[in-house]
Amino acid sequence: MDNSLKYIEFRERYKEFYYNNYSISEDDDGIYLDYEFEIPELTKFNPKIKILKKSLIFKNIDSNYVKNMAFHIGLIELISYWKCVCSPKIVIKCGFLNDEQIKWWKKLYFYGLGELFYTNNIKPNMNEFVAVECNYEKNNIEYDQIEDSSDGYIIPIGGGKDSVVTLETLKVDRTNDYCLIVNPKYTTLQCAKIAGFKDDNIIEIYRSIDKNLIDLNGKGFINGHTPFSAMLAFLTYFVAYMLSKKYVALSNENSANESNVVGEKINHQYSKSYEFECDFEDYSDKYLKAPVKYFSFLRPLNELQIAKIFSRLEKYHSTFKSCNVGSKGEEWKWCCNCAKCLFAFTILSPYLYKEKLISIFGMDLFEREDLLKTFIELTGYGDNKPFDCVGTFEEVNFALSLTITNLEKQNIQLPYLLNYYKSNYNLANINEDITLRYNEDNNLTNEQDALLRREVFLSDK
Repeated sequence: MDNSLKYIEFRERYKEFYYNNYSISEDDDGIYLDYEFEIPELTKFNPKIKILKKSLIFKNIDSNYVKNMAFHIGLIELISYWKCVCSPKIVIKCGFLNDEQIKWWKKLYFYGLGELFYTNNIKPNMNEFVAVECNYEKNNIEYDQIEDSSDGYIIPIGGGKDSVVTLETLKVDRTNDYCLIVNPKYTTLQCAKIAGFKDDNIIEIYRSIDKNLIDLNGKGFINGHTPFSAMLAFLTYFVAYMLSKKYVALSNENSANESNVVGEKINHQYSKSYEFECDFEDYSDKYLKAPVKYFSFLRPLNELQIAKIFSRLEKYHSTFKSCNVGSKGEEWKWCCNCAKCLFAFTILSPYLYKEKLISIFGMDLFEREDLLKTFIELTGYGDNKPFDCVGTFEEVNFALSLTITNLEKQNIQLPYLLNYYKSNYNLANINEDITLRYNEDNNLTNEQDALLRREVFLSDK
């Protein structure tokens, strides 16, 4: 059955989705967040989150503030489960949201699921796709005044080049600050250790998906991309408060703002966008009120600028990974078949092609004729931008043009994809160097801004 018809059928059959309960507990090993969601007459879900304690000193989990944060993490966690039937009503039975908050959450749900709606041929109206109802008599967000005694940083690590650039550029204290990893793998842990963080300064969080959701996906219920970075926002904000850290420094670049579908606001990276970052800042200032600032340190930069900086950080080259497909197994590998792999290869090519890139990826992706369709989509000459965390068309075209120019200056024969590009498209004007740009729409402090500008404009390493 076409998924657009499933959407109609499921909404008629499963009219309500319940956020029944949440709990927070701890033992010597960790802090635990447990949730109960329900689709009446279908199933219940009990996703769990565990934060390892190690030697970390966390605040009292019994405070009303901490409970409110746990409730909010559930509000973003639930979207992964609601999406399988897209019930027309979400009923919140364990917490309170006012009308303004409900409007905020509906916007996040709608645009955060934009890719899912698009790829499943679902065309909802933002005002009508879901109603949010709170069956809770008392406002549960009253808590004591929070003192502003926090300082220092938490830097989430994803294993790719972006968070590595943040680690190396932002001057953090490896003994008092932390990096944070959700569902750690060897690659992410190793990046943190290469950066100089000891085990006790690496926050490890384990998030499990309820098996019932996996079973429903296997039976053909609606599935697709969800806004994981929004989950990361609330989770890292919570951890920063619990550890008295002032800044959560993400590594989302300016390129994350671009839509994947020309003329429409459908963005695979919506919850990495500057719009979401500012929305989250507004919401947290008004309704969470902790002395924590969530922002992206790399927001002023484009992907090519980040790649240029990363190309100098050789100690990470054999470790970093950005491939989502290759991350599914025990050992994280470059699959060398997806848009993310080809984009990473492309954006690094002006600085590391050829031998160094082959040593990283294991092959020359520019010689892969079977990647031509993906290559064309990355350049903007296809139907849509690939639904993956890839840069803008301008960045891709500039990188390719710069690499082609570099090779031709050395009289080196162009590999298949670069030769195709040179034969079919006009080269970008590389004299207008996009690596010298700096987007002023960001949330950096003056000190953070100075550090990043120095790396972009003054470093000649």
